[in-house]
Amino acid sequence: MSYILLLTSSPRAESLSTDIAVDLAGKLQSQKAGSVVVRRDLAANPLAHINDLFTGAIRKPADARTAEENEAAKISDELVNELLAADTIVIGTGLINFNIYSSLKSWIDNVARAGLTFKYTENGPVGLATGKKVYVVLASGGVYSQGPAAGMNHAVPYLKTVLGFMGITDVETIYVEGLAFGPEAAEKAVGAAKARAEELALAA
Repeated sequence: MSYILLLTSSPRAESLSTDIAVDLAGKLQSQKAGSVVVRRDLAANPLAHINDLFTGAIRKPADARTAEENEAAKISDELVNELLAADTIVIGTGLINFNIYSSLKSWIDNVARAGLTFKYTENGPVGLATGKKVYVVLASGGVYSQGPAAGMNHAVPYLKTVLGFMGITDVETIYVEGLAFGPEAAEKAVGAAKARAEELALAA
């Protein structure tokens, strides 16, 4: 069975990154008979920021943790299992202050786990969450895929870096950009993003 992990993170009620990510996940599901979409709405159900109890708990095997430590690591263990089970991941986020939403960063902090999604070896770190395809839907008011503002786009380089660290290197980005340049530009951007999503789904 194919598992598609859908992560949405925008706090906006009418979020284009969410709409296109959800639509893409549905299209990918229709391409693979029997596939299942598992969704995490990280804005509606935000994860707690990691703390000292959590960082201590994840450094121990489950049977060596206290009850409080097991509770602190419980959601992280669930998120890691979801990530490892997925063969496709769809991420929807807006570009805020030149990077991803903090709700998505909290998810990353929970799944980037030594010994589970990556390991350290004498030859350096090795990713353990391999064999996955990722689609990132990134919405922004300006244009950050190219041009003079491209250097301020830290979202895509960061996601590619941290996903790659976990062994996930096949990443496609769908930009929904220039949304602040007026209704006509926004309509064009949405149309282009939806067309790109359709193209990627058909190629999957």
